[in-house]
Amino acid sequence: MSLATALNIAQSSLLNTSIQTSVVSRNVMNAKNSDYSQRTAVLTSLAPGARVVVIQRATSEQLFRQNLSATSAWSAQSTLVTGLDRLDLSVNGVDGASTAATAITELQKALQIYSATPSNRTLADNAINAARQLVASLNNGAAAIQTFRSETDQEIATSVNDLNSLLAQFKDVNNEVVAGTRMGRDVNDALDQRDALLKKISEYVPISTFNRGDNDMVITTTDGMTLFETVPRSVTFEASPAYASGAAGNQIYIDGVPVSMGTGGNTNAGGKLASLLQLRDGVAVTMQRQLDEVARGLITAFAEKDPSGANPDAAGLFTWSGAPAIPANGTLIDGLAGQISLNSAFVSNPELLRDGGANGAAYVQNSGGGSSYADLLISYGERLDQPMTFDPAAGNGDKASLNGYSANSVGWFQALRKDASTASDTKEALATRTAEALSNETGVNVDMEMSNLLDLEHSYQASARLIQAVDDMLSALLDAVR
Repeated sequence: MSLATALNIAQSSLLNTSIQTSVVSRNVMNAKNSDYSQRTAVLTSLAPGARVVVIQRATSEQLFRQNLSATSAWSAQSTLVTGLDRLDLSVNGVDGASTAATAITELQKALQIYSATPSNRTLADNAINAARQLVASLNNGAAAIQTFRSETDQEIATSVNDLNSLLAQFKDVNNEVVAGTRMGRDVNDALDQRDALLKKISEYVPISTFNRGDNDMVITTTDGMTLFETVPRSVTFEASPAYASGAAGNQIYIDGVPVSMGTGGNTNAGGKLASLLQLRDGVAVTMQRQLDEVARGLITAFAEKDPSGANPDAAGLFTWSGAPAIPANGTLIDGLAGQISLNSAFVSNPELLRDGGANGAAYVQNSGGGSSYADLLISYGERLDQPMTFDPAAGNGDKASLNGYSANSVGWFQALRKDASTASDTKEALATRTAEALSNETGVNVDMEMSNLLDLEHSYQASARLIQAVDDMLSALLDAVR
């Protein structure tokens, strides 16, 4: 081997070592960047020496897809859990203190105490106050649910805007990848950015991807809706400023196709958009319907009855916009929990609760005017425990006592929360594990990089010694010629 060849090999080695050292240094610098994939300088042999032909980026397509899917599922589940917690606090209060079931129990206790001493006006006032608290529980619960739906609607609008922004950013990065690939440039940084955007997009909707020529990527939802193909597809939503009971929320459309809401505590939703729809149009609506049915049951249970049967039942202690008529048995009335109120006649004269007659003489039960009369008070307490017919559309069965129905409503919601929380822990663990597996496969191992740096140092030293040897030999030749 000639001295010139040896010198060329040493120079090539130094150049390669410089590039490899730069790659390793950059790897170490980005060791804590979860969106960075490890780089490796790939060498090829030449005559003489070798040279770096490409900077290779570590990838694992299968693990990346699994991580996108797990991220989407966890995002949906955590959104559901957060929404349920917020709804529970605003409607049911701390430790369920504001539930209709709790208020009904307090009213029943007040009626039992009053029935034991029906001549006591103070106990009559206490019973009316308990009824007033029950009405407030239903009114406030209904208002809180509609406020929650409006807030969730605004959150949907914000999320849709964020998703459209991410898709616009994805277009710019994807164009950079395509252009760089066509021109043979290093596009690894752009590929990292593109993958990072895919992770963020998957938090909103579940996605699948495939590559076309020149690394051009197409994004679809798992339901088959095209989200990105050369340009972002339109994601649209029209927010509503307020919600009335029973009003349907507007749909989210991706490329003109509506997004389906999730179902169940362990939601089948992927991404937060479907989960937000589930909260707004599924959970909140069901909760509202159950409150409406409790309100209807109360109006029916406390309706005044004509002892002779000549007149129809009329709204008594609890009234509504359709009074004196009472709501049809077993038929859901949207918004009734927000309409129910306390009959002003009972507020003015609490003893009507003992005697009856708020709707005229025909409805008086205590016809003798006895101060110890307690039959009507006892019957009211019993009606709360008697089976009633409820509309199954409220999702809480069709036969139960009013006490049982209100308790079952609370139980349904708490069971939903429990299932959602358990599933959230599971999905979070899966998302974490897939992220760790992906990081282990494509991320930076600092120990390995330090080992590589040590090898490169040895390579540099060998090249330096080779250059020194060539220099010594050339010096000896020159000295010999002189």
